[in-house]
Amino acid sequence: MTTITIQHALAAVMADVREVRKTERNTGLNFNFRGIDSVLNAVGPALRTHGVVVLPRVIGYDATPASTSSGKSSLHVIVTVEYQFVGPAGDSLSATVIGEAMDYGDKAVPKAMSVAFRTALLQALALPTDDPDPDSQNYERAETESTIAPALGALMQKINTADSAESLAEAVALVQQTTAPLSPSQKDALRRAYVARRAALGITAT
Repeated sequence: MTTITIQHALAAVMADVREVRKTERNTGLNFNFRGIDSVLNAVGPALRTHGVVVLPRVIGYDATPASTSSGKSSLHVIVTVEYQFVGPAGDSLSATVIGEAMDYGDKAVPKAMSVAFRTALLQALALPTDDPDPDSQNYERAETESTIAPALGALMQKINTADSAESLAEAVALVQQTTAPLSPSQKDALRRAYVARRAALGITAT
């Protein structure tokens, strides 16, 4: 019977897989990334060699209708997944991560699960990219329609589907709590949507 613990097995996997470079390209937003296939191609053989099995368990799920910057309807999904790393001796360690994704069709959940699994492997195995350190560069974040529109669409949906004063109040609370970088014009659009929905529900100001 083996005495290799999961800690030793994961350390052996880490020794075998030194890095996973960002070899894939997002042409729409112009950045490089490490996709789930690249990570699994690098990590999978080492996991099998050292007898490590990874088991997922979804412990949280949220899906919200949203709109893209081009106006297409989509689904915004956030999953919280606990991954259990089981070693050759049967002992285990777990890691809990969050995955987020949007999709026009029925692929939002698989995409979010892929993001969560990729994140779990990268962080649990401390896999570097061999890229320059992020602290070596400075950026100033600017508001763009591509970053604002998904959040705006979800908030608009909450307001426009409110069917009572209580649910409208909940929608307003979500607007107030959002951390999305909404521009003044986007905030005004939300305000006008709120006023219109309040009128449609026959709610009078107090």
